[in-house]
Amino acid sequence: MGVANAWRFSLISANLASLHQQNGCNGGTNKHYVLWRWRFHASQRWKIPWSLICGLMLFALGLISLFTGHVASDLEWYSQRLVKPSLYSKLKDGIVRRHQPIDIWKSRYSKYYHGCSERRKKFPRARSERSSNGYLLIAASGGLNQQRTGITDAVVVARILNATLVVPELDHHSYWKDDSDFANIFDVDHFISSLAKDVTIVKRVPDKVMRSMEKPPYTMRVPRKSTPEYYLDQVLPILLRRRVVQLTKFDYRLANDLDEELQKMRCRVNYHALRFTKPIEELGQKLVMRMRSMAKRFIAVHLRFEPDMLAFSGCYYGGGDKERYELGEIRKRWATLPDLSPEGERKRGKCPLTPHEVGLMLRALGFANDTHLYVASGEIYGGEETLRPLRELFPNFYTKEMLADEELKPFLQFSSRLAAIDYIVCDESDVFVTNNNGNMAKILAGRRRYMGHKRTIRPNAKRLSALFMAKNQMDWDTFARKVKSCQRGFMGEPEEMKPGRGEFHEFPYSCICEKPVTDEEHKDRDHHLDKASAHLIAKLQSKDTEKKGEKI
Repeated sequence: MGVANAWRFSLISANLASLHQQNGCNGGTNKHYVLWRWRFHASQRWKIPWSLICGLMLFALGLISLFTGHVASDLEWYSQRLVKPSLYSKLKDGIVRRHQPIDIWKSRYSKYYHGCSERRKKFPRARSERSSNGYLLIAASGGLNQQRTGITDAVVVARILNATLVVPELDHHSYWKDDSDFANIFDVDHFISSLAKDVTIVKRVPDKVMRSMEKPPYTMRVPRKSTPEYYLDQVLPILLRRRVVQLTKFDYRLANDLDEELQKMRCRVNYHALRFTKPIEELGQKLVMRMRSMAKRFIAVHLRFEPDMLAFSGCYYGGGDKERYELGEIRKRWATLPDLSPEGERKRGKCPLTPHEVGLMLRALGFANDTHLYVASGEIYGGEETLRPLRELFPNFYTKEMLADEELKPFLQFSSRLAAIDYIVCDESDVFVTNNNGNMAKILAGRRRYMGHKRTIRPNAKRLSALFMAKNQMDWDTFARKVKSCQRGFMGEPEEMKPGRGEFHEFPYSCICEKPVTDEEHKDRDHHLDKASAHLIAKLQSKDTEKKGEKI
């Protein structure tokens, strides 16, 4: 019995047992009579909220109807009379969403949401440079997208401190060794002007201020995920005393959960103020146009499979003793890394998918062999041999190097600028897929939610790892069905994540609003739900009948 069938059968059995137990407790009384008595007694006790009782009763009836079909004909009658239409629609909507087939190219529900990060009128304007509490210098850390989170949080910290922010300094000394400055990657004038109402930003500390200082700028590193209160208690007094403070290694140094207005400011920085320079933007858009000239729709895959990344993960990818030795030697760079069990890490879902596994997941989800892929990656461990299975599954395989030859040469010595080009193509793609849970995956997942919940597929690695290990023990149809089951909840649907869970950069819940729906749209939506729920109930009833026939 497949995973999906076993799961459904267990639910059916549990619901049947619950239904028979309820009937037994009432001496075999007919369920309509029980419902009438329940309604009569409830009407005598108005202390219990009527809507709450009806909602719970409908939810129970809905589940029983959905999985057994025994009271399917009663569900519509009772629900429409006992529960407000809005609550009925929400309950039915939730049940249908969890079980109906997923459109692999676009969310059916994305049109009901939009990004919203506008400043409220009551939100005070930024202090001028002259009246601010001092100058805040920021030294970002890591690769392009890690630094992007630091820049975003730096603006918010400057607001908290009522400080004048100096354009952040990018990291020139990390693994990527890119000596690009802020102005080489981002449009610095747009950055300053678009945030003028939120924070005063300058390109450098004025010479007059620097000459008047008795000591050089005070340098400090704040703990990760520091709260606004920490900055006010620990950083502000130093800023007031020294006038210029530099915060180093500034990545993820601000708490995830902030006041809503500060969260919206994060969105204004990340999704509007940080715009790439014209040369980067133009080349990125050219690559998007070249992909679209070959296919109406395309997938962008962000493939992290660099040797250092694999070594850091502590996972094993099937390369034998050669792989164990090579990755083991690289792993020695980090003296503090603990000894990890490769099998344990894979079971915990901590290992990035291989290119072959990414291809298998996409084909199992329903993407055809002729689908066009844009692959954004750095150095792939194993080179072309590692990529070969993915190319065979998707022959229409492209990279920035394949789409732009001479045009790419000015950027080749700058890893962050190359990453920015990949960022643009991935953002503009119809479907974005990642094999990892790194910074670019999180940043783009959040941006694509904000920009209209464009389809974003992130592997459920914990469940998929076991499935990949057992794939040779099942036929393709069974494998594909189980992959679809594993990936439900990891496809970038609007309501997949609850507010407050995960990184805010990954799920900017304070900046996503539900669109007001017209009466006509309500009718269309309810009509779609009615058809979908009727189809779902009929499908489950048919499967239930088949199972009963098999038993007989």
